[in-house]
Amino acid sequence: MYKLILFSLLLITSVEAKDLYYEIKRASRDGIGKVYLGREISQVMGHLAAGWLERPERERKERTDLLINSLELEANYVVADIGAGTGYFTFPISIRVPQGKVLAVDIQPEMLAIINSRKRSGGQEQGWSNIETILGKETSPNLPSETVDLILMVDSYHEFSYPQEMGKAMVSALKPGGRIVLVEYRMEDPLVPIKRLHKMSLNQSKKEMAVLGLVFIKNKDILPQQHFMIFEKPIY
Repeated sequence: MYKLILFSLLLITSVEAKDLYYEIKRASRDGIGKVYLGREISQVMGHLAAGWLERPERERKERTDLLINSLELEANYVVADIGAGTGYFTFPISIRVPQGKVLAVDIQPEMLAIINSRKRSGGQEQGWSNIETILGKETSPNLPSETVDLILMVDSYHEFSYPQEMGKAMVSALKPGGRIVLVEYRMEDPLVPIKRLHKMSLNQSKKEMAVLGLVFIKNKDILPQQHFMIFEKPIY
């Protein structure tokens, strides 16, 4: 009887803890009806839309070249590109960490297959031998504890179905002093031609990262449509 009561109390506590972060409502047109800290989570862009990630005008309109060049990287860094998709950022970053590694993480095997195909076609002379693909889960990127120097998420975090659980797992994977670079379309700018749930405000982003224990470092105002936000894992 005592064990049954104890189990019930633990279950209630777990549900209450989860309710601190999530609530369920009727889904918006582009959402899943799950709300995290006041933000409805968007639907996931599937692998069938992979071509959109490689659209020719992306560099010109979004200045992805500036994004890549503004990453503060050392040659031996381990970088996790979470929500890597087709590897749009994975490949150029791998060249910047020749003694390090780029971990391309995605929950869609089809996306990882595209990256692996590109690796094979490019060969070692492209400097892509330091790219490793990892099949993540909705609740975890499946990365070992304290092994990553920098996590990059470009227009992917807003789609995470379990941002609290995924966030904790990402922080665990970071080395002390490691950083997360979060790039999201600016919610504050109505002129950014992206659906509302696929944008994030600076304040909302800071609130969600703070819950994970991350420290806001700065928001680089360098991109025409997106925030470039940097958060750091404290060194205890």
